[in-house]
Amino acid sequence: MIIVTGAAGFIGSCLVSKLNNEGYNNLLISDDFSNEEKDKNLDSKKFSQKVHRDDLMNFIKENHNSIEFIFHIGARTDTTEFDMEIFNKLNLHYTQALWKLCVAFQIPLVYASSAATYGAGEFGYDDNEQLIPKLKPLNPYGDSKNDFDKWALLQKEQPPFWAGLKFFNVYGPNEYHKGRMASVIWHSFNQIKKSGRVKLFKSHRAEYKDGMQLRDFVYVKDVCDVCIFLIKNKPKSSIYNLGTGTARAFLDLATGTFNAMKVPVTIDWIDIPKDIRDKYQYFTEAKMEKLRSAGYTEKFYSLEEGINDYVQNYLVDMRYY
Repeated sequence: MIIVTGAAGFIGSCLVSKLNNEGYNNLLISDDFSNEEKDKNLDSKKFSQKVHRDDLMNFIKENHNSIEFIFHIGARTDTTEFDMEIFNKLNLHYTQALWKLCVAFQIPLVYASSAATYGAGEFGYDDNEQLIPKLKPLNPYGDSKNDFDKWALLQKEQPPFWAGLKFFNVYGPNEYHKGRMASVIWHSFNQIKKSGRVKLFKSHRAEYKDGMQLRDFVYVKDVCDVCIFLIKNKPKSSIYNLGTGTARAFLDLATGTFNAMKVPVTIDWIDIPKDIRDKYQYFTEAKMEKLRSAGYTEKFYSLEEGINDYVQNYLVDMRYY
């Protein structure tokens, strides 16, 4: 049995679909399952059991002999939430408890970290573990992810295999429920559909032109492919970046969405809200050498390839992966 936490969410539900496609159907899916909007993410998925996240630890204790692998994708991911106690409970302490069970019962574990741990990028975007204690995230969400990364690296007792994945800007199908926390591509598609225009943030830094703020956008199907690589190959236990390794401009993203929808490019420039302006990342780009050296050789979707697939095969008809 393979456990997937956060299975009703965006990345988790896509991973369940990918596991099914790879022949893994004996899955236990875990989440809080309270958001009915997420139910469609699980339609047509194959799994054997469904366990509320609050009951998962006890389930593992009672059924550990049948558990082969755990993908811990579930987390509180709202970067605008500033109650640290929520993040400590759901992101830090919950993951620590899961880690300890994986140690006790020798279960391999892959968990979701985040590029939010890199903060403003003062120390670059290198997944060198020596740099992790120095990182300065810009919000409580990033702090909670970095706090667990730091804790994991200090543990003498570890699961037989483990990997933390620092997700960069993930986009793709099954994020319909995320609202304002959905990807910029999702928002751009809906703005174009409604008005034929897209709103992008102006730059408030002289060295960046409007729309030339750069992020590493990674398609969710690539994220799932890396997860399958990890379960099949179990390379060296470590914390790995998971982006494309190529930063792209928000202007490229908007243009790609217009092109995928076959609509002329029309952009309205708006100010970055003052309450997030000093915490806004102008550049992220994953250093991907560690994952490549671990044996991952698959080509990542380019931004244009990912947008075309997402828009034409999912967003246009509200399809799910």
